[in-house]
Amino acid sequence: MVKVIASSLRKGNVVDKDGKLYVILFAENIHPGKGTPVTQLDMRRIGDGVKVSERYRTTEMVERAYVEEREHTFLYSDGEGFHFMNPESYDQVVATESVVGDMAPYLQEGMAVQLAQFNDVPISLVLPQRATFEVVETEPVTKGQTASSSYKPAVLSNGVRTAVPPHISAGTRVVVMTADGSYVERAKD
Repeated sequence: MVKVIASSLRKGNVVDKDGKLYVILFAENIHPGKGTPVTQLDMRRIGDGVKVSERYRTTEMVERAYVEEREHTFLYSDGEGFHFMNPESYDQVVATESVVGDMAPYLQEGMAVQLAQFNDVPISLVLPQRATFEVVETEPVTKGQTASSSYKPAVLSNGVRTAVPPHISAGTRVVVMTADGSYVERAKD
C-alpha cells in the first residue's frame, strides 16, 4: 500500500478505504470557479460489488493498493463468467459479470485486454479504445444527404445501438469507441 494524492487516481486503480479494497470505475477532477478543487470517485467494493461515490480534496492522501496488471486474451463467456488467458503462461482466469460490467458487449473472441488482478482474482478490465463491428440494422441509404451533420440510428452485431452517418448501410463494418459505443469511422478491412 502506498499513499498517493487523490487527483492522481484513474479508472481501474485500486484503493484501500477503511481496510476494504475498492476498484475505481470513474474518476473526475472538478475545479470550481470558487472553492477547493475536488476529485469525484465512483468505486466498486471488491469483496461484495457494492458501488459507492466518494469526494476527496485533490491534495488529500489516499491509500492505493498495487495490483498486477497484465495483458490477457479474451476466450469466451459462459454461465461461470468471462474467460481470459495469459498469452505468456497460458494460465486461464475467470472474471465475474460485476468485473466486466457494461463492457461485456464489446468483448470479442481473441481481443487483447488489460486485466488487473489482486491476489490472483480479476478485479478490473481495460478494453482497447476502439473495436470493429458490423452494422446489422439501420435505415436505408438516403441519396443527397450530406454526411457532415446528420446521423441515423443503427444496431451493431454486438447488440449496441449507436448513430452512424447516412452513407453507412446494413452489412458495413464500422469502428466504434468501446467507452461509449460512438461511431469513429468505416472499417478499413
